[in-house]
Amino acid sequence: MSFVEFKNICKKYAGNDKNSVTDFNLEIEEGEFIAFVGPSGCGKSTTLRMMAGFEDISDGELYIDGKKMNEIAPADRGISMVFQNYALYPHMTVEKNISYGLKNMKVPADEIRKKVDWAIEILGLQEYRYRKPKNLSGGQRQRVALGRAIVKNQKVFLMDEPLSNLDAKLRVSMRNEISKLHKSLGSTTVYVTHDQVEAMTMADRIVIMKDGFIQQVGRPMELYEHPANMFVAGFIGSPQMNFFPVKISGGKLIFSTGKAAALPAQTAEKLRGYTEVMMGIRGEDIKFDKESLEAYADSRQKAVIDNTEIMGNENNLYFEFAGNTTVARVSKYEVSKAGEEVEFVFIPDKMHFFDKETNLAIGEKAIQRRNI
Repeated sequence: MSFVEFKNICKKYAGNDKNSVTDFNLEIEEGEFIAFVGPSGCGKSTTLRMMAGFEDISDGELYIDGKKMNEIAPADRGISMVFQNYALYPHMTVEKNISYGLKNMKVPADEIRKKVDWAIEILGLQEYRYRKPKNLSGGQRQRVALGRAIVKNQKVFLMDEPLSNLDAKLRVSMRNEISKLHKSLGSTTVYVTHDQVEAMTMADRIVIMKDGFIQQVGRPMELYEHPANMFVAGFIGSPQMNFFPVKISGGKLIFSTGKAAALPAQTAEKLRGYTEVMMGIRGEDIKFDKESLEAYADSRQKAVIDNTEIMGNENNLYFEFAGNTTVARVSKYEVSKAGEEVEFVFIPDKMHFFDKETNLAIGEKAIQRRNI
């Protein structure tokens, strides 16, 4: 049995026609860092709150360390939770905020002092020990909230969008802090975020949700390279994947422009029986360099650059192709100006294909759910 198990978990609120979470099944190993990610309203925070005991489970079973948790009170589940809004006591110092939960648990004073000292040191809060929250930055307040959670030495840490109130620079810094903390503690962590970059950079595995259903579960690069459906393909990755409706004929793709692109024999075989599909391609797999144009000479396409985003280490090129706004990611040395006509190729081995009716990936052996 896995350390945490969700078995057919459902949540339906009174007065709602549809479930907020449907048929949620997941096994989490001890020490894993799992991220729940998806757009607003997808059910990720609701699932976390059911795990914490703040929301009742409408149907299904939840187990933590082999024990069924459906009817267990939140305080008895062995869980510590970090919230989006920090939830610090404004009249208490950093030290007292961190120790407050331990005092309620009737932990001896000597042990409380040792745990608080440890947390303050590991989180780099020594010089802020006697400050109150109003005198702390957002990142410092978040570290205090983490400290309050880790001193309880619980089995599982739950984090509900803990970085969403921070600015971009602090978010990057705190991602690193939380990742280091997870590794040093060896804790089991479930982390909710709407930010796919956070999920990709922090988690061992990611659970992607939409409309209350799991769409796919996997390691970050598995999801990036082998998305189960068009939703996952478009959600994971920045800029998001480009999509084009195409026809299949004679081992070639035919775009709505009438232009063709040759398919590798293996890909053509995978698409046998299909006459129309959706083709997806990531921005970094659209090439403008001389070597690529020569290597795939029979698949060259043309477009006019609409806009260029200078990102520093790379550039994003925007152009219209086959009726769709397309974005290519190129090196910082490949700069094209708006209005410039360019030639490019889609790298054939990097194309993704999806059924137009179901939106499911063609030929991918991945976890797939209905309600795509």
